[in-house]
Amino acid sequence: MGKGGSVGADDERVQAICDAIRVIPDFPKPGIQFQDVTTILLDPTAFKHTIDLLVERYQGQKVDVVAGFEARGLIFGAPLAVALGCAFVPLRKPGKLPGATLSEEYVTEYSTDRIEMHVGAVQAGQRVVLVDDLIATGGTLRAGLDLVKKAGGNVVEAAAVIDLGLGGRQKLPEDLPLFVIVEKQLDE
Repeated sequence: MGKGGSVGADDERVQAICDAIRVIPDFPKPGIQFQDVTTILLDPTAFKHTIDLLVERYQGQKVDVVAGFEARGLIFGAPLAVALGCAFVPLRKPGKLPGATLSEEYVTEYSTDRIEMHVGAVQAGQRVVLVDDLIATGGTLRAGLDLVKKAGGNVVEAAAVIDLGLGGRQKLPEDLPLFVIVEKQLDE
């Protein structure tokens, strides 16, 4: 699967996805330029391009499980799992899953939080791809990696629709490839 990477800037699909992302200034607090990927969902072409690029990346890679983060990682991860013909595991905020769960705490750019998944959702030795809408500080993806490891799974790559360029990539382990569709710079 390689060491991660991104889609070529010359791919017209990436421009359509970029054009569909809405920027909301000062959300959730002053100074933040929030990249709202939910507007991709309003554009069926951009949404299809996003899923197609993820499928192209992982097709034929023997992925057993796609694990998607609440909330927007669920939106992109579930159709990827369907297309790959593999299991989908939701990684949820505390108290959202019935039954026994494993959990992992993490620090975001705004706060401290926790994610959970059902006990037994990921089996020992399964090959897992983590999917989220964006990477900012890397805390969420790191927590997902640690959570899957607790379950005995093997995270083969993490994927995000957008990398905000806030240094999150550097906070991930060197042996965890990261695939992103849209690369943002701090001044964008």
